[in-house]
Amino acid sequence: MAICLFIVLAGLEIGLCIAELKKQPEEKQRRKSRLVVRALQWGIIALLLLLPVGNKGLRFAGTFVVLSIRLLLAGVSFLCKPRGKKEANGKKTGRIVSTILGCLMLLFSLIPAFVFTGYQGLPTSGAYEVGMVSAILTDESRLETFENDGSHREVPIYVYYPKNLKDGGAMTGNEEFPVVYFSHGAFGYYQSNSSTYMELASNGYVVISMDHPYHSFFTKDTDGKTILVDMEFIQTALVVGNAEDGEIPEEEIFETTRAWMDLRMADMRFVIGETLAQSDALKKENTLGQAWYVAKDSDAQKMALALSMIDAEKVGVMGHSLGGATSVTIGRQMRDVVDAVIDFDGTMLGEELAYENGAYVYPAEPYPVPLLSFNNEEHQKTMETYGTLYVNGAVLANARDGRYTYVKGTGHMNYTDLPLISPFLASKLGTGSVDAKKCIETMNEITLQFFDHYLKGTGKLQILESY
Repeated sequence: MAICLFIVLAGLEIGLCIAELKKQPEEKQRRKSRLVVRALQWGIIALLLLLPVGNKGLRFAGTFVVLSIRLLLAGVSFLCKPRGKKEANGKKTGRIVSTILGCLMLLFSLIPAFVFTGYQGLPTSGAYEVGMVSAILTDESRLETFENDGSHREVPIYVYYPKNLKDGGAMTGNEEFPVVYFSHGAFGYYQSNSSTYMELASNGYVVISMDHPYHSFFTKDTDGKTILVDMEFIQTALVVGNAEDGEIPEEEIFETTRAWMDLRMADMRFVIGETLAQSDALKKENTLGQAWYVAKDSDAQKMALALSMIDAEKVGVMGHSLGGATSVTIGRQMRDVVDAVIDFDGTMLGEELAYENGAYVYPAEPYPVPLLSFNNEEHQKTMETYGTLYVNGAVLANARDGRYTYVKGTGHMNYTDLPLISPFLASKLGTGSVDAKKCIETMNEITLQFFDHYLKGTGKLQILESY
């Protein structure tokens, strides 16, 4: 779509240039022709935005703005009094350069259309429509280590909840649903698995996805300031992730990853504790606590409604990559609260206790809660090759109820929505040959089945070794 649109728009631009160079029209006619071409270009993009294929996200918004400005300038130029009858020969080179620059401008404005697909989610299978509301929680017990201003750690959360019945029926207002928490991967963001949240929420779950500021690609704080991912964290993560065996001492890798995990696990413990406590408090008083920042009063009401739906006796955690690793160790640390854990292709770094005498030390105690690990195909081969010498293999082999599966042809990012949002970006971060949509649908189906079994006590758990 983007390529075809560029060809059409650039073709009109080039055609106008050729016609002007060949015929050398009078200035008034030249301005009129330019106005007609600009109006035609603008009309094409405006029509596209009215169609479902074009009205998705902001893929073509930049092009619309550029063409609107160019149309306005062409209109103003047409209404102004011409200074001469014909374009001087010396301006021909300038006209060619102007056309080239115009085509480059169009190409640049279409970059979002080349990079992103306009993905707006997958159909959900549950009986509920889904609502979403956000807040920022401030942890007064921790200072923000990425800043030097004495501020406390702020953790944005996004709550997806059953809103209405799809068939138009009314909810009683007394419903309680299991709650599932999600942690994103390194320089990911809270929406990385939005199709999974939506699928769970439509089937009667409250899902709380959190951002880890400075590990998240971008987020906002309570002042409205955009917080970008910490560049030192990106550089270190890339170096550690791509290091050859022995290139970096394992002791150094362990200390680095332990610091990442400590930060993320503290975020998740705080969010779980605060949201469950607030859910309980809302049953007595319909007011959010001091830790909560919600921008609008209407959103505060929605948040209170969503939190009041939580059944604190049915808690799941899940995450992708570093977020999956976070979820696994949170399941161990908060075993009295957490009832089930899913790790989407994460190396379980939090389960590495130390690196001593040339080997990692893992917990001797069996993993205490039901655990499901999704692996990409290469990750699966690593587990099969190293067995219990590898942390995931050791944890699953020593779990009271541990299992794993993988989808054939997957890469690391196939366990997120990114391949559906931007195949280009996802391919740079690691995807496989699997059909991206089919992979996510399979993953979501298994995820729902797993949580239904352990949090709701319904359905038969049938998870294959591979799909």
